Amino acid sequence: MRVYVPLTLPALAQAHRAGELGPGPLTAYAVTPGLREWYVSDDIEELEYAALTRAAHGSLRLLAADPEAVRKRVVVAVDIADGAVFADPDRALDPEALGEVRLDAAVPLGRAAAVHVDADGAAADVARAAEALAGAAGGDEDARFVVDGADDHELLWFATQEIEHLLAG
Repeated sequence: MRVYVPLTLPALAQAHRAGELGPGPLTAYAVTPGLREWYVSDDIEELEYAALTRAAHGSLRLLAADPEAVRKRVVVAVDIADGAVFADPDRALDPEALGEVRLDAAVPLGRAAAVHVDADGAAADVARAAEALAGAAGGDEDARFVVDGADDHELLWFATQEIEHLLAG
């Protein structure tokens, strides 16, 4: 199963040094039954993109909690055995938890398929979105609009061999 793990650039640097994402438990996003029902599609590429987008929102929450981190969303796509991925059935259709899964153990970085990161041009919008996140969660429609503005930026795809370059640049 492909899962999408939200990170920040400092967390990616830590994972690169350690050779693993973790320690567990880790929150990730995947194509879950709840996400399938919400998205109403059978196209696996569309569903995986929806899971990636959910993970990008998870990265935004991590950025909101770490004001020192570079304002770029980071998502690592990892291939995991189905039995190592746990979804909470009680939260399956909760709009805040769509596609959310838990990985109980650290994941070797060698299992990563790709890394998705914002382009430099997204930093200002991502910074504003991170600042507006609390207001959006509280129902402020203007803040929600600012948070949604980060979604206007597509995450770029990088091979895992490019992690060192991403961290240096």
